[in-house]
Amino acid sequence: MAVGKAQVWHCDWVPNQDLPVIDAAREQTLPLPGDGPLPRSGGMPLPVAGDVVRSVAGEVSLTVAGQVSVPGVGEVSMGRRLVAEFAGTAALAAVVIGSGIAAEQLSPGDIGLQLLENSTASALGLAVLILAFAPISGAHFNPVVSLADWLGGRRTRTGLATRELGGYVAAQCAGAVFGALLANAMFDRPAVQVATHHRVTTGHLLGELLAAAGLIAVGFAAARRGQAATAIAVSTYIGSAIWFTSSGSFANPALTLGRMLSNSFTGIAPASVPAFVAAQILGALAGLSLMTLLYRPASR
Repeated sequence: MAVGKAQVWHCDWVPNQDLPVIDAAREQTLPLPGDGPLPRSGGMPLPVAGDVVRSVAGEVSLTVAGQVSVPGVGEVSMGRRLVAEFAGTAALAAVVIGSGIAAEQLSPGDIGLQLLENSTASALGLAVLILAFAPISGAHFNPVVSLADWLGGRRTRTGLATRELGGYVAAQCAGAVFGALLANAMFDRPAVQVATHHRVTTGHLLGELLAAAGLIAVGFAAARRGQAATAIAVSTYIGSAIWFTSSGSFANPALTLGRMLSNSFTGIAPASVPAFVAAQILGALAGLSLMTLLYRPASR
């Protein structure tokens, strides 16, 4: 879950020299070493404090809100970003649901060991998928992450646009459903199932609220340190939250929808889905509010 859009800035300068400092507080860019200043291209977001400029084969890659661009890609088209969100969310659903089915088969009757197997696979899979897809779409894989990105970028105009938000959520939900069907079929089960595990209790909803709040807070804070930090922090948090929350840390409306279609260790009954999704949205808003408070720009 990296936040922001991929950008590539082209400048003529000599690689391996001392990196420049971006003075975002004064809303300007300082000259790069070499032949020219960092250009301000129309529509590209202004760098924020903590951004990094790197040289890659003579190109300059700008880290915007923690996302490192792919050299030579530039502004990634909406179509490619939606494909990345669909594929990444489908893969994540297959990892989460598939590892749950495998855990049931490998360790029948031992719920603790099943949870260990599922949480380990989920955390490792999430880390890899963030690193793989972050340069293209931001690796949201989660409607509440996209919602938080949209809300957080309203003032600075660096987050998702409203039309993009709708596209991301649709791609994520479709990907989660496809990933669930794939996981079921992979283990020779009927592809389309309906889960029967009812999960709604007061404690479980509180656990979902906490899981989603922590996900947004950890993700947005780690995004300031780059893709690798985001992948490590978010996957570690989710892996631990699967254990410390009573709900098992769904923390994702799209995956909740997908898990409804697998009657397995990670499944959730349709009747439990609305309450879980509502708790996830409230938790995401709480986490975003906390990050806005902690990281708001200092008054001038």
